Amino acid sequence: MIRISSQQIFSGGISRLQDLNSSLNQTQEQISTGKRVNKPSDDPVAAARILKLDQELSRNETYQRNAGLAENRLQQEESTLASSVDIVQRVRELTVQAGNGSLSANDRKSISSEIKERLGQLAEITNTKDASGEYIFSGFQGTTAAFAKDASGSWVYQGDEGQRVLEIDDGVTVPISDHGKGIYASIPRATFGESDPGNAPDARIDGVQVVDNGAFSTVSPDDIIITVDTVAGVRTVSAQNSRTGDPLTVTPATYTSGESFEIAGVQATITDADDGNEFTIRAGEKQSVFATIENLIDGLDNIDKGSPAGQAAYDDLIASSLQNLDNAQESIVQKQTELGGRLNAVESTKSFLEDSSVYSEEIRSELQDVDYAEAISNLSFQSFVLQAAQQSFAQVSRLSLFDRL
Repeated sequence: MIRISSQQIFSGGISRLQDLNSSLNQTQEQISTGKRVNKPSDDPVAAARILKLDQELSRNETYQRNAGLAENRLQQEESTLASSVDIVQRVRELTVQAGNGSLSANDRKSISSEIKERLGQLAEITNTKDASGEYIFSGFQGTTAAFAKDASGSWVYQGDEGQRVLEIDDGVTVPISDHGKGIYASIPRATFGESDPGNAPDARIDGVQVVDNGAFSTVSPDDIIITVDTVAGVRTVSAQNSRTGDPLTVTPATYTSGESFEIAGVQATITDADDGNEFTIRAGEKQSVFATIENLIDGLDNIDKGSPAGQAAYDDLIASSLQNLDNAQESIVQKQTELGGRLNAVESTKSFLEDSSVYSEEIRSELQDVDYAEAISNLSFQSFVLQAAQQSFAQVSRLSLFDRL
């Protein structure tokens, strides 16, 4: 015979009521929160997966913010570069206009005045700031203006060559800035000629231009040293590579003042040279777009076209300015193309992150969200069972041998 004490009856009944009440409370909590798993003990396996998914969603949210910041920064830079191209193109149009031989000195000064305005606009654009107040073209020196005037009044680059990057996904970084030195300052300069200071006073080299890029590439970026001398009673033009000293072919080799000749794909003219005079064709120089425009303004204001030398200098100014402006435009457009590729990469990554977040949220919802129809049904059943258990316990708790006497 198994003896069951009154204490066992009460303990078992209370424990059963507590279990039923706990289940009922858990179901009520699920309905009120909308979540099937509110604490790890509800479903340890699901809780671990939900935690991992929450971390994944948090990571995606951070990367999405970074991608948005990168997109905004690159779009701002792209817009700034587009404005720069417009300004350089307008200066080029004015330069072509300045090359019209029928213009008067006043006409040239009027053109110069507009170019000065355009130069100021370009400086303002290159000193654009981002939303945080930092200059976008100063590299890591965000608090320093990218371009400023030096003691001589010329615009010079003030920043460094740093490039900021931002991580937009695991192992995926994108540059979000470009220093102004690479875009606006270190631009290949049009090939030009210089007369040695010891030459005859009127000796000059004019009309320097590249006519054969293939032949020119065999020498560039080295300079070309040219010498005029008399050999066996014949005045000749000889040339050599400035770095290697290798001789270069000159066509024609006979010197005639004012007549053009060609060396390594470069055409030029030397005038009024004496024996032993030397000239240099510069091939690898770099020059900022600001210096190009400043030189153009100075020439428009100060070159006197009244003499053949003045006219030749003016013609060279126009030709070299056009080439340098084209090089500046090419530098800016090349950076625009690069930015387009970066923006495409950012957009693709943003799309991937959004899809990944949607997928993770769907899985988390399946694991975590409560089925209201099932939960409400369970709540009704659990309420019924708890009520029945309470009534049963009430009846059992009144049983006693004294009730039978």
